[in-house]
Amino acid sequence: MSKRKLVTSALPYANGPIHLGHLAGAYLPADLYTRFQRLKGEDIIHICGSDEHGVPITIAAEKEGVTPQEIVDRYHERNKAVFDKFGIDFDYYGRTSSETHRKTSQDFFLKLYEQGVFKKKSQEQFYDEDANMFLPDRYVKGTCPKCGHPEAYGDQCEKCGSSLSPTDLIDPVSALTGNKPVVKSTEHWFIPLGDFQDRLQEWIDSRENWKPNVVGQCKSWLDGGLSDRAVTRDLTWGVPVPLPEGDGKVLYVWFDAPIGYISATKEWADEKGDPDLWKTYWQDEETSLVHFIGKDNIVFHCIMFPAMLMQQGDFILPENVKANEFLNLEGRKLSTSKGW
Repeated sequence: MSKRKLVTSALPYANGPIHLGHLAGAYLPADLYTRFQRLKGEDIIHICGSDEHGVPITIAAEKEGVTPQEIVDRYHERNKAVFDKFGIDFDYYGRTSSETHRKTSQDFFLKLYEQGVFKKKSQEQFYDEDANMFLPDRYVKGTCPKCGHPEAYGDQCEKCGSSLSPTDLIDPVSALTGNKPVVKSTEHWFIPLGDFQDRLQEWIDSRENWKPNVVGQCKSWLDGGLSDRAVTRDLTWGVPVPLPEGDGKVLYVWFDAPIGYISATKEWADEKGDPDLWKTYWQDEETSLVHFIGKDNIVFHCIMFPAMLMQQGDFILPENVKANEFLNLEGRKLSTSKGW
């Protein structure tokens, strides 16, 4: 039995209000679990916060004609208040636009960079000529080539859970203008997930009491063979790539967002007056790390983030990843980004 437990709930995008699907999926279950463990006398903390660098943030800002900072400032406070009113009791609720998070993410990137993990290579990417910008994966929408869902994103189909690239989509359009994008070449840094295939397979096989939907999606990814995944994006909003040649690029949100669990725990420790206390929860093998998420985040918490942690070498890996199904209304998942 572990000496302590660290519980995280998926960081909600600060692009709109919290809805019932959020509460039912990642926050109420985690709150109940934390309260139960605490009643048993366990040493346990529950960490969460706002994900403030996702593409949905910039899309919301463009729709309203305001800055991304205005969007995240507004919804961070509103969503935090909703959690408080609903009785969700986080030990700390951070935000990924903080200075602590920026430095923690950049330090993480630099360590992997110095280890020679990343591959820098050219990539054919969609470009919106009217918006005059490269389109990150979530800026591209179209039909999923695997299940036919007409509203798949350029990184993933939320209906079937398949991992996608924007160029995989059938009839792709820009989420900004609705126009058909053109293809141009750009350079990015990639993490070669295939190099972690055997380690990830062995690690997942060693997990106990994982939900079938989580194990099934992991095995589907692994059976299909893991490929290189970009960890940078052509955007102005996000954590800047900490390299001289990284000007105009930011860290991919699914590289920096899980690191938000670490940076928020650092801020919690600072608030406690013991700046090194976070290390006890992230670097001591006697700690059990448990993630609560929605099913669309399985690949990032069970494949990408563990690969990053394995390579970085200083942190524990999750003991369990508890992913819940979507809450649907009239056959469609509740979604802040889609206004449903």
